[in-house]
Amino acid sequence: MRIGIIGAGMVGGALGKRWAGLGHQVLFGVRDPAAPKVKQLLADAGPNACAGSIAEAAAFGPVVVLAVPWSAAREAIQAAGDLTGKILIDPTSPIKRDLSGLDVPEGSSAAEQIAAWAPGARVVKAFNTVSHTAMTDPRFPEGNASVFYAGDDDEAKRVVADLISEIGLTPEECGPLANARLLEVVGLLRMYLAAHAPASVAGVAFRVLRR
Repeated sequence: MRIGIIGAGMVGGALGKRWAGLGHQVLFGVRDPAAPKVKQLLADAGPNACAGSIAEAAAFGPVVVLAVPWSAAREAIQAAGDLTGKILIDPTSPIKRDLSGLDVPEGSSAAEQIAAWAPGARVVKAFNTVSHTAMTDPRFPEGNASVFYAGDDDEAKRVVADLISEIGLTPEECGPLANARLLEVVGLLRMYLAAHAPASVAGVAFRVLRR
């Protein structure tokens, strides 16, 4: 599968390297494809990865990952151009710096804002409840970490669930995109636990248990 990743930071880099290593074709959309940081990422990701502009990443394939800070999300979507029909994965974490709440309008979510900014895109909220290190190594003593995901398009959610499973994480379907409001609170909870427990943010993850 061809996957465009807007951003080359910790989340985008971790996902891109994992998927490229599994045989997917990945294009990182960045402001400066020749930057040393990007060149090192491509060297780490291997021959299935390349870099280009944000618009090139958005046009690259059926799946696009918006792996930028929440504060940069709207600008990145504008730079991406027409995303109609694309599966747009939103891993953004709209969390206030002091962890006092979410930086979104009341009764909404980052994912719903992104859907409004990218009309026609099939937005799926996913990956905001796990750290980039869990994306690289999903194994915890209790089992592999879960990834909660939500969206309004069933086909898009199936594709995202497969991409989650491929890197060893456990997909947990959480209903319509409006439930991103819940998932973003879960992301805030993970950050809070990491900040108030003897573990780094990378060492905290959630796993659904059933009997």
